[in-house]
Parts: sequence; structure tokens; C-alpha cells
Amino acid sequence: MSEPKYVGEILLIEDNPGDVRLTKEIFREANLYGAYYVANDGIEALDFLYQRGDYADAPRPNAIFLDWHFPKKSGEEILTELKSDESLKQIPVVVLTSIQPELNDLKSENPQADAYVLKPIEPDDLTRIVEELSFDQSRV
Repeated sequence: MSEPKYVGEILLIEDNPGDVRLTKEIFREANLYGAYYVANDGIEALDFLYQRGDYADAPRPNAIFLDWHFPKKSGEEILTELKSDESLKQIPVVVLTSIQPELNDLKSENPQADAYVLKPIEPDDLTRIVEELSFDQSRV
């Protein structure tokens, strides 16, 4: 097993509690640790990132894992807003989807994210993404 690696503050934007639990387990299996925060929809995610309302003291994440489908604000809308904001665009964003054909389309049609992954993500793939994007406490 590899050495534990600190990945900093991770914001997981995911509305499925089972996928939240599974993603945290995969981080643990990959021997990656940090502080994990969850936003259940796009509105809550943007409140967290802009430190509004209940999230006035929220930390700035070192990376964002973004599910693509939400009822209130889509993953595409969230990603577009993040990457157009000077204070947020440097945060690496990993888009998650459970639909293989959609993954292929996203990679070619929406190149704003730093990585696109089919969920559930495998621990080895997660480790590779963390190494490629180098998101850790010194990133932000």
C-alpha cells in the first residue's frame, strides 16, 4: 500500500448519499486523506464556495468532485460559473458521471473541467488524478 497522501479540503457536490459514502470509501482505499465536505445540490455548492449564509466560514476547497446531474442547477451550470470566476477558477474540478456515453460526450464537448471520470471511480484512477492535478494544501 502506498504512503498516505494529504489532499487538503475536498468538496464533493453529490446528491446521492450512497455515492457520497462510496466516494469517501474510495479515497480511504486509495490512502488519500483530507477534510471532506458535501453539498447536495448546485445551489448549496455555490453557497459553500462563495461562503454565503450557513457557509460563511466554509474553507476554500483544494479540489471539487462534481456530479453532473442535479435538479436545481446542473453540473454544467456549476462548472461554467466556477471557471468564469477569478477567485474560483484555479480550483481543480473533477466531473463525475455514471453514464459511459455521456462521459465521452463531456470530454469532447465541455473541456472546462480538469478531469472527467466514470463513477464509481476506482482507487487507482483516483490516485492518478490526484497526482496529475497535484491538488494538495499548497495548491490554493
